Amino acid sequence: MFEIKEYPDRHKVALPTYQFGGKAEYWWGTVRLRGEEDPMTWERLRELMDNQYCPRDVQRMKEREFMSLQQGNLSVMGYASRFNELSRFASHQMNTEVRKMDHFKEYLRGDIRSIIVGQTFENFQDMYQRAIKIAHVLEESESASRALTLRKRKMEPSKRGFQGGSYKKYRTNYPQGKGT
Repeated sequence: MFEIKEYPDRHKVALPTYQFGGKAEYWWGTVRLRGEEDPMTWERLRELMDNQYCPRDVQRMKEREFMSLQQGNLSVMGYASRFNELSRFASHQMNTEVRKMDHFKEYLRGDIRSIIVGQTFENFQDMYQRAIKIAHVLEESESASRALTLRKRKMEPSKRGFQGGSYKKYRTNYPQGKGT
């Protein structure tokens, strides 16, 4: 939000802290009373909030979860959502756009990754949008292939002869002779 609206730094802290309520409001009151020498920055506020509301052990657990995150059965959008949610816990490893794109691409589903790997992207958003398009095309192709297979099966003649009946059943009207 702040990047889109290009808020000045002083508003990046004032706007969210104005919205605090309950325990967060009391916590913010004690932080303001401490009166740090430098003006509060958005980055410093996030760091203080993480320390207060997300213990270091939880942060490490979320970082490990991020490092092992794979697309698997998630949609590209679901994977990207989880990726963005957890990447804040591994910010030191995602400190450049290139690193972020490399990590995202590495754990995409194989069929999507194999197509996207040979392409160059200016930023994460471009790569993400392309991955969505690729997944959509692959999905459509797979769906068309399944429909074609079903149509072929319906057109095949039955290989079981008399609708699954026994040939001997129909021979009972013939005269009985030797060897039958």
